[in-house]
Amino acid sequence: MTEAASRPTLEAVAARAGVSRATVSRVVNGGDGVREPLAERVRRAVEELGYVPNQAARSLVTRRHDAVAVVIAEPEARVFADPFFALQLRGISKELTAHDNQLVLLLTEGRADHARVARYLAGGHVDGALVFSLHLDDPLPGLIRDAGVPTVFGGRPGWGEDTRAADPGVVYVDCDNRGGARAAVRHLLGLGRRRVAHLTGALDQTSAVDRLDGYRDAMAEAPGASDPRLVVESDFTPSGGERAMRELLERCPDVDAVFAANDLTALGVLRVLRESGRRVPEDVAVIGFDDMLPVTEQADPPLTTVRQDIEGMGRLMARLLLRGLAGGRGRERPAAGAAGAPAAGTILPTTLIRRASA
Repeated sequence: MTEAASRPTLEAVAARAGVSRATVSRVVNGGDGVREPLAERVRRAVEELGYVPNQAARSLVTRRHDAVAVVIAEPEARVFADPFFALQLRGISKELTAHDNQLVLLLTEGRADHARVARYLAGGHVDGALVFSLHLDDPLPGLIRDAGVPTVFGGRPGWGEDTRAADPGVVYVDCDNRGGARAAVRHLLGLGRRRVAHLTGALDQTSAVDRLDGYRDAMAEAPGASDPRLVVESDFTPSGGERAMRELLERCPDVDAVFAANDLTALGVLRVLRESGRRVPEDVAVIGFDDMLPVTEQADPPLTTVRQDIEGMGRLMARLLLRGLAGGRGRERPAAGAAGAPAAGTILPTTLIRRASA
């Protein structure tokens, strides 16, 4: 007997429960109109027989696939090397699993991948998409909007001067990047540091731009502290932090504090300072951003940083998408970004975590 022939059928469940096939179908597919005693008999029969619904047939009834695409606009090497993505994926996975949804991971290595991702999303394989790590010139938002797929974005989208005016239906989750950066730099200034530098993230991403703006906000509050030479562009990686820190020491050897755009950049900063014989925090105080454990606690010295709830951000993104899907019917529901869809930007708070580096 083949495996397919040995699987319990809908008819077998109906016979075990003593109800019609249509009643079993309604219960299994989450439909209404079945009295609770009958529904309980069906659920008990499903469990006793080990019945597994046919997903293809179920999709025809519910117009749902119980699958969500997670689109990360970064190459594979970056995604699997950066713990930020692991934390966010863990939050997303926990929320989707709790609601019996599957996660489909899509990465974009280059421009050719954008069209591939767009075709997949438009092909009706998933119910919605979670998209993050977008860059300012990224075509993905427009492609996803054209595909008509309900979407929640991770991070403040950067298309248009006013995101909501440019795209009134955009739904996104971000942290208070600007406020967190402001708090970090104010802390350094409060320690008496006056040559406070900033090593930025990739400035084609809104998180890096917002953190740079927060740095500038705080420096403007300290008369005479601002100096454009103290800002060096980096890219959110340890190697980028090393390169930017070496450039900074050449430009401004009297630097006495560094606010790095993320914890990985700060690791590069600490390495270069150690190589150059500078003590942290005695000679140069250092602050990162993210609070990615164990990165921050295993740094030498342990890293003062701005905490954002990365895993919580992932969970909230998934929760918002699932809530939107539950409120609509299949493809009839409006996609995020569609005309008439509600705008919803959620900004999560940040907290300065003090350790030994500042």
